[in-house]
Amino acid sequence: MTSGSGVYIHWPFCLAKCPYCDFNSHVHDSIDHDVWQERYLRSIDHYAALLPGRRISSIYFGGGTPSLMKPQTVAAVIDRIQQKWQVTNDIEITLEANPTSVEADKFQEFKAAGVNRVSLGVQALNDNDLKFLGRQHNVKEALKAIDIAKESFDRYSFDLIYARPNQSLKDWQQELEKALQYADGHLSLYQLTIERGTAFYQDYARKKFSIPGQDLAADFYNLTQDILQAHGLPAYEVSNHAKEGQESRHNLIYWNYGDYIGIGPGAHGRITMEGKKFATREHRAPEIWLERVGEHGHGAHPFEEVPAGDQFMEGLMMGLRLRRGISLTGLAENWRDYIDEDHLKEAVAQGWLAHENDNNLRPSREGVLRLNALIPYLLRSQADQAA
Repeated sequence: MTSGSGVYIHWPFCLAKCPYCDFNSHVHDSIDHDVWQERYLRSIDHYAALLPGRRISSIYFGGGTPSLMKPQTVAAVIDRIQQKWQVTNDIEITLEANPTSVEADKFQEFKAAGVNRVSLGVQALNDNDLKFLGRQHNVKEALKAIDIAKESFDRYSFDLIYARPNQSLKDWQQELEKALQYADGHLSLYQLTIERGTAFYQDYARKKFSIPGQDLAADFYNLTQDILQAHGLPAYEVSNHAKEGQESRHNLIYWNYGDYIGIGPGAHGRITMEGKKFATREHRAPEIWLERVGEHGHGAHPFEEVPAGDQFMEGLMMGLRLRRGISLTGLAENWRDYIDEDHLKEAVAQGWLAHENDNNLRPSREGVLRLNALIPYLLRSQADQAA
């Protein structure tokens, strides 16, 4: 279990918008870095006054493309967090980067700023597929960026997307084997999904391309698990693989339903105050966020209290993504008020879940493939919960 709270800093700008991406990212010709730095610092001050005495175990710069930030801004954000809160001695400070924005000198500056882990958005080790995915780099640049990351930081990871159009299982196996030559302690491997509101959503609807069906997608997933397991990088979460001790501590806060503070345009958070859990959400548009922080000291919408039933559902949904599963009593002592026990027994009988010591609930590989359907199947209806 990860202790401490996380701080997520959202940098909303990219060099180009990828067609599969539904994140809050924007392409701007000019960015006033000094103003952005000042607004981030004001936001940190606001949350620090609201949440004094927090112990911070991770900081995560996400986006967008945070490696487009000035290292001075990153340094200032880290320094302000350290001034306002207690940070753990082994704090994990991650910065996402794209291969096109990776320079050895700049990585050294990020390291000097306090960053101790980077996550690279490689996405494919095939030039044709990189073009299809709208990436601005080629394979040669990606591998060079990984080498720079390895030279600059003790901990690094990179992402790949699989089950791409016309990709065969053999193609993916060869790509994975190449990736493993460059990987160290962590890899993130995602199946291509078509998200509403993206360019791919329109192209897919017009049948400009197709992706593997459910059965073949499962084959891709199983092949991925087998290869990574054999190479000492087992899955600790649905899409994330690591050697023991190299897991992303920041993401473990999400999956363990811990507290995290979201700062920046569109950033979300979950924070506990006076024994109550609140959902936080920052204004999505960068210009409006900047304006609101300038006027009010923060860019957040009004906080929304998360009801007990929703807390249980969110905690279960996040926790069952973990290979080790989730403690039901850790989520709620009265967990039987929320779980349909007949459905739970059936899920166990089908081999989708392991229910151990009447407490821990852990998904099997087959269960992971069914998670989207399994969560609502397990939960009692709201009417039943109220009865």
